[in-house]
Amino acid sequence: MRRGPSWRRIFLLVATIIVVGVALPATMSNPVVGTTPKDWNPKSFWYEPWGASGVHKGIDIFAPKGRKVVATASGIVLFAGSIERGGTVALVLGAKWRLHYYAHLDVLTTHAGSWLSRGQQVGTVGATGNAVGKPPHLHFSVVTLIPYPWLLSTRAQGWKRMFYLDPGKLFD
Repeated sequence: MRRGPSWRRIFLLVATIIVVGVALPATMSNPVVGTTPKDWNPKSFWYEPWGASGVHKGIDIFAPKGRKVVATASGIVLFAGSIERGGTVALVLGAKWRLHYYAHLDVLTTHAGSWLSRGQQVGTVGATGNAVGKPPHLHFSVVTLIPYPWLLSTRAQGWKRMFYLDPGKLFD
């Protein structure tokens, strides 16, 4: 007979999530090694119209295919795999219960459940998902699990602005 997860494991998972949200520093670094703000358009965050999603909820950092992508902040990898639009992606829970989303990767060098320290490799720049046929880049988004109501907007999908943060303004 197969048994479900023990209370101890559940407690450890919940405790880890709480500690990650509260104890880690919230500073972030640029995720694509060797790039600067000149490698993305600062006006692309919340740009509309933007394909099937309607609004561009992150920034695209352009770099050669295979360029190293590193964790912007320490955290736990919640998902590492493939999805339709994002292609090869990683989703990391970091400080302040913020989700760091790395999309269009060529190669993943991490897996779900692993711990990434700031600066540790996540993967490499690519053009997967809906970026096939476009210049290689990393689509990078930051989503807060705790809404910021002061970011509400009357623009398209403006209620979602409470959750999506402009990553280019968060890098130290």
